[in-house]
Amino acid sequence: METLKIGKKINEYRRINNLTIKEFSKITNLSSALLSQLERGMGNPSLSALQSIASALDITLPSLFEAEVSNESLILRKEDRKTIYNPDQKHVMYDILTPSPLNSNVELLLMNLSANSKTYGDYTSHLEEELAYILKGEVYILFKDEEFLLREGDTIRIMPNREHKFQNHTLNDVKVLFIKSMPNY
Repeated sequence: METLKIGKKINEYRRINNLTIKEFSKITNLSSALLSQLERGMGNPSLSALQSIASALDITLPSLFEAEVSNESLILRKEDRKTIYNPDQKHVMYDILTPSPLNSNVELLLMNLSANSKTYGDYTSHLEEELAYILKGEVYILFKDEEFLLREGDTIRIMPNREHKFQNHTLNDVKVLFIKSMPNY
């Protein structure tokens, strides 16, 4: 059990609210001895004790176990980006722009679509919603029965499970920024 994180959260809450362990003990209906042990990274709290602490801190139970994340660790440098290639590895490349170390509910991708090419394979669809913003060039988005020309500065919202693909009919590469509501892989 990660009592050190729990203890740090208890201690920080008490410090911010000017509470003694005894006062916090009354709020949680837990013993001062157990709370003191938890603050020192010791002890083995029961599930009901953890629920009581989370309730007193006004956070969810899983939040008790989340590690502190430095702001610096949330920066993704250009040279550290991961790249995904479609199977043909020559026409479409995606840079993952979402920083780690935490999983995110949002994913940011940069697609480079080569001149006179299209996204690999047949139509694709995703479980998540996505937004596509055309950073550079012109590209067609094709749905089953429709196609639309998107120019630099245009944005399109692609609903979940909507089959689509992109085609570049120009002599220049196209750059498209994608924002997805949930990671796909």
